[in-house]
Amino acid sequence: MPDHQPYVPASQSPPELTARALILGVLLGLIFSASSVYLALKIGLTVSSSIPIAVLSITIFRALGRTSILENNIVQTTGSASDSVAAGVVFTIPAILLMGYDLDIGRVAVLATVGGLMGILMMIPLRRALIVKEHDTLVYPEGTACAEVLIAGEERGLQAKRVFQAFGVGFVYKFLQAGLKFWPDVPGKALGFYPGAAVFTETSPELMGVGSAT
Repeated sequence: MPDHQPYVPASQSPPELTARALILGVLLGLIFSASSVYLALKIGLTVSSSIPIAVLSITIFRALGRTSILENNIVQTTGSASDSVAAGVVFTIPAILLMGYDLDIGRVAVLATVGGLMGILMMIPLRRALIVKEHDTLVYPEGTACAEVLIAGEERGLQAKRVFQAFGVGFVYKFLQAGLKFWPDVPGKALGFYPGAAVFTETSPELMGVGSAT
């Protein structure tokens, strides 16, 4: 089986692990982590943020000047890793609280940090076995799609217009719904033909976004 040839040859060394890539990755990670925690507590489900973070990174860096695909990859890796750690916390810490244990923010931060470091250390020996050697066997659909987004941004100047439009529409919708109470969050109607029965549906933009992403 021939060795896989990376998109960026080893002979080239474009900017990769830069300060601005780490800062932007952390900032986007904070935003998407907060939304993931909210969704997890609300519906028990989170979605991967790799692709939207990659799209935002490409657009933001292009507005600031020339960037490289490796820098954008660092941003999406940092941001999606933050999102994964947040998901790991929100799916475990509430169970500990339900058991009657009191946890302050310091302990939660320590647990999240230790969990993240354990994931990194465990992935080091698995990378060659599961990614390098099995590159043509295992599909990794999320990673492949994210790589295609990064390549498209490098070659064709991908724009994040639709992402920002979706953010704007979702914000206005939620503000009118939850802030100004223009319509109920969970509209419903009683079924007259069956006593005590009713049909309700939740029309929040976050659930619509999760549904479209999954």
